[in-house]
Amino acid sequence: MNLTINDLNKHFGPYHAVKNLSLSVNQGEAVGLLGRNGAGKTTTIRMILGLLQQESGSIQWGGRPFSRKEVKLGYLPEERGLYPKMNMLDQLVYFGQLEGMSKRAAKQEALKWIECLGISEYLKKDTGDLSKGNQQKIQLIAALMHDPDLVILDEPFSGLDPVNAQMLEGVIEDLIRLKKTLIFSSHRMESVESFCDRVYLMKHGEVVLSGAISDIKTRYGFKYVNIESSQPLEEHLAGLQTDFVKKGKEYQLQVSSMEQGLHLIEKLKSLVAIRKIGIADPSLNQIFIEKAGD
Repeated sequence: MNLTINDLNKHFGPYHAVKNLSLSVNQGEAVGLLGRNGAGKTTTIRMILGLLQQESGSIQWGGRPFSRKEVKLGYLPEERGLYPKMNMLDQLVYFGQLEGMSKRAAKQEALKWIECLGISEYLKKDTGDLSKGNQQKIQLIAALMHDPDLVILDEPFSGLDPVNAQMLEGVIEDLIRLKKTLIFSSHRMESVESFCDRVYLMKHGEVVLSGAISDIKTRYGFKYVNIESSQPLEEHLAGLQTDFVKKGKEYQLQVSSMEQGLHLIEKLKSLVAIRKIGIADPSLNQIFIEKAGD
């Protein structure tokens, strides 16, 4: 099933938190909902969840009005919402029953996920005694154990070390393979690029950039030439009148086209010895900084 949002609006007093927002997420697709803090992402998510009522606009699931009674939804919030004095298994069984699972089914599914995520040794510990990373795993299990159709992950990598982050990446890849409809909100742009087919970048409550990531990079209009030389290049680059940033031993030049990049490379090769060279598209992080900044 597809999630479709049309012309969504929400005010808090005079503040227009979400302005005429329209977006869609297809079944089996991961879509990134991006923006700085205060851009309107969380307000949008809360309207999807039914925690806030939109003032105008529509939220539809498969062409019908979205209803939590009809759609199984899994939500991993940015803020932790666990009971610190309950152990993880009792807590997960409770959460599973809230989603309509029987106690037996919830326990079986919780134990399966606990083993899968490598936290069986903490089975009897109170949740409040666990590390932030393991608490994040418990929230992830609570979001997924009832086999939801629509999954919303808000900053899912928060508190995870590199090993656990890699484990979570595997879980997300499985969700995509299982054809779940997935909304992914994160400040880790490399993860967004890995998982998401399309992105919506919000600023001051409205979408300022949207589309397939490859198309966005093409429309962005710039590429980057990365050059490493055994000699300083500042004087030569100044003579070629090109913008550049030095990162360690590497110089990054901004160019408007592949042709301009190749031209600069040939010019520099005639002036200095080049050790390493490459032409790259802008990263999503670079685009985010330019488009989301004030």
